[in-house]
Amino acid sequence: MASLTLTSLGGAGTVTGSKHLLQLGGRRILVDCGLFQGLKALRLKNWEPFPIEPESIDTVILTHAHLDHSGYLPRLVREGFRGEVICSSATADLCELMLLDSAKIQESDAAFANRHGFSRHKPALPLYGKHDAERALERLRPVPFGSVMDLGHGAHLTLRHAGHILGAATAEIRWGGQTVVFSGDLGRYGDPITPDPEPVAAADYLLVESTYGDRKHDNVDPAEALLEIVERTSRRGGTVIIPAFAVGRAQELLHHFWRLKAAGHLGLIPIYLDSPMAIDATGLLHRHMEDHRLPPDVCRASCAVATYTRDVEESKALSANPMPKVIISASGMATGGRVLHHLKAFGRDSRNTVLFAGYQAAGTRGEALVRGAREVKIHGQWIPINAEIASLPSLSAHADADEILRWLGGFERPPKRTFIVHGEPEAALALQSRISEALGWDSHISEQDEAQRLS
Repeated sequence: MASLTLTSLGGAGTVTGSKHLLQLGGRRILVDCGLFQGLKALRLKNWEPFPIEPESIDTVILTHAHLDHSGYLPRLVREGFRGEVICSSATADLCELMLLDSAKIQESDAAFANRHGFSRHKPALPLYGKHDAERALERLRPVPFGSVMDLGHGAHLTLRHAGHILGAATAEIRWGGQTVVFSGDLGRYGDPITPDPEPVAAADYLLVESTYGDRKHDNVDPAEALLEIVERTSRRGGTVIIPAFAVGRAQELLHHFWRLKAAGHLGLIPIYLDSPMAIDATGLLHRHMEDHRLPPDVCRASCAVATYTRDVEESKALSANPMPKVIISASGMATGGRVLHHLKAFGRDSRNTVLFAGYQAAGTRGEALVRGAREVKIHGQWIPINAEIASLPSLSAHADADEILRWLGGFERPPKRTFIVHGEPEAALALQSRISEALGWDSHISEQDEAQRLS
């Protein structure tokens, strides 16, 4: 009799490129389909031939919409995948924003490189384009949380709330007599917007993320920390630039700024949300009220605290405006998007502050700046950075080590084996040690392309 096998095609030994393949009797289910991000060696993996024939995959399941979990999907469809993509309703709506935006950025970055001649490739090409993203979106099939879905071939799926961002889910797959649970990205307990990660009672095998497996978030009020940073910068006559993930982080920042404004702080200092995708994602809070904690009136007020800048010329005007202000702009790790133009405009001046509000993957501009780099390469130019660099890891949407252990404590019995994924090596090792000490579970740190027999 054929055995169920698990292979991590991404998100193993790193926090990006999540792709986990289940196989049984010639059938294949891929859980998540993310882009590799960060270090150049990782980004180049996006261009390598996919390890298996995409048309041989029956179904893709997305735990959530962040690009390191969904962003490779247009390429997979371009290369031949023709199955359904199962996800929550909010994830489907967010993917429409994120995948089209990803395609647009890749097309525009390739065009920019060709105009200015700083790419080694002649011509520079995008990984995928708008048409590929549209074809991928046609394959999305939203399913409700908590329901049992028949995937065919004896496999069944249940999605549960994971917190983290709007629509994020854990995935339980029962197949071949085994129950395999994928944590996706776990969120924070007590987050002001997203629900607590929903407990799971049992699993034969478990894949758990380890992004913050080696640390604990500071027990500080993010709003108070934001207030101190913005006031300090404005006293210098400076502007605060916040590279923020358009989905999740941007909305949380708006909520905290609303709290501050409602309490009479920050005076007339204007807040700008300079990211069309973040603006659209913010609007989705109103469409999916059942997937977050905010009451309708608070949701409306939080979303209205900022001035939205969709137009490119409006964004350029922000870069040219010397008055103190706060600009929230994507991307969260300063890997692309409008925030790069703001870094070029404001990063040289010591009166300004660049505030990073969450995890910075290895090899990104954000990670380099947080570690002390005083210049970064943007659009082929080295830009000196004299601005203050600040970081608020407490704003992270990822569970820390204690919160991961809290979620694991909800299992009524130990899994046969727990696979540790989606983390840098140090974080994965630290979480493995915590799991052994606190729970006594058998665990294994997954490696890229490593196959495991589940029986």
